Amino acid sequence: MMNGQRGGIIFRLMALVMLSCFAGTIYIARQPLLWAAARFWIVQDRVEPADVIIVIGDDDFAANRATEAAALFRAGWAPQVVASGRMLRPYTSIADFMARDLESQGVPTSAIVRFSHRAQDTLEEADGLRVLVAQKGWRRILLVTSNYHTRRARYIFRKLLPASVSVEVAGASDPGFEPATWWESRQGRKTFFLEAVGYLVAVWELRDRKAGSSSTAAVPSVGQFPGLIDWQVT
Repeated sequence: MMNGQRGGIIFRLMALVMLSCFAGTIYIARQPLLWAAARFWIVQDRVEPADVIIVIGDDDFAANRATEAAALFRAGWAPQVVASGRMLRPYTSIADFMARDLESQGVPTSAIVRFSHRAQDTLEEADGLRVLVAQKGWRRILLVTSNYHTRRARYIFRKLLPASVSVEVAGASDPGFEPATWWESRQGRKTFFLEAVGYLVAVWELRDRKAGSSSTAAVPSVGQFPGLIDWQVT
């Protein structure tokens, strides 16, 4: 009986030591692991000549998305830039502000397409832009969004747009999400977990849509996307 008890104590001690070593290893390696977790959401495709640069909303306070798009335009990667943004009032939208940001950084007014909408999320915005892309006959798109949003945005747009339309993504830095230290700030933690949930929701909502398949609807359906009431191009 004593031998059995002694063996049980030794086993528990060994298990405790192993658990402590595992926890210590995770603690020591926490920063590389957390950094790698952030890098998972960030994708950067090879930049190639495109028909249009599409900047999706909402941009941050420093207008980093518009800044990235303007730099790509000035480098000659595309002849037009779409400023996409939701309506804030009946008379103005984030697209209007984004267009001003683009103009202030050297993009001519004639090269800017303002796409104002009432979409509630990236999926609804992409479905509205799908119609614009079809109307304009664009076949090569350079999509600009915040770094943490690149993987989800690319996934959604490639799912919604026809296979004949290529979508490459370019990420813009965001002051609220620094990949190397995101866990140290409340905003960074919030952004990371919201993006993780948003990606899972997108996968679920598009689970029956084959990548690159065309939607059967000619225009976004209000019943299918309640938040997308209307959109306009100026």
